[in-house]
Amino acid sequence: MDPFGTAPGASSFGSAAGAYERGRPPYPESALDFLLPAGRPRVLDLGAGTGKLTRQIRARGLDVTAVDPSEGMLGELRRAVPEVPAHLGTAERIPLPDASADVVLVAQAWHWIDPARALPEIARVLTPGGRLGVLWNLRDERADWVERLGAIIGREDRARDTTMGPPFGPVSTATFDWAHTVQPGELLDLVASRSGVILLPADERAAVLAQVRQLTATHPALLGKDTYTLPYRTACAWAERG
Repeated sequence: MDPFGTAPGASSFGSAAGAYERGRPPYPESALDFLLPAGRPRVLDLGAGTGKLTRQIRARGLDVTAVDPSEGMLGELRRAVPEVPAHLGTAERIPLPDASADVVLVAQAWHWIDPARALPEIARVLTPGGRLGVLWNLRDERADWVERLGAIIGREDRARDTTMGPPFGPVSTATFDWAHTVQPGELLDLVASRSGVILLPADERAAVLAQVRQLTATHPALLGKDTYTLPYRTACAWAERG
């Protein structure tokens, strides 16, 4: 099985599936309202990971299928939503029949994908007029402590390219501001689940986590608090199959 896309680190997440499940945030419902059209009940969550988005789609009463290249990530997903069909696969090789989905959503994964190979494959599994939607939770570094966190762990969560291209039509975009409440351990899991941190040697990874602990122990916005409010900007884009 090919890794999900060709970018370095794309296949690294399975080893940190537990941290990913504990630390990664959900998505704002306003983003799902924007991405999911009415009357399109069959949704493919492509690059589903541990099922953060999958369970939100399921909670809306929609028929959702999950695909991810990591058995470790799918293991977490199956524990969270055992009733959802979950398959090993990639955006370039989706293990579903033609015209089997009305909507394909890709959360936190579009930048790992090879569009030249993935777009025809996504179009294959979509019904005529079906929709491809992509979304990312991006930390809002206008908050000082979040900017300092980015200086420690890297700023790969900046704006993402939402270019799609044929056979998809014009792209509609939107951004939604919101905030997620995290506990100190969840913030460390968020950091530990990032590909750049996962791939570090053990001593360097421990040093990064130590810097995050130091930040939470000294920054005035975090000092002495049991929970932190982490602001996000969720970037979304969708286009319909031509």
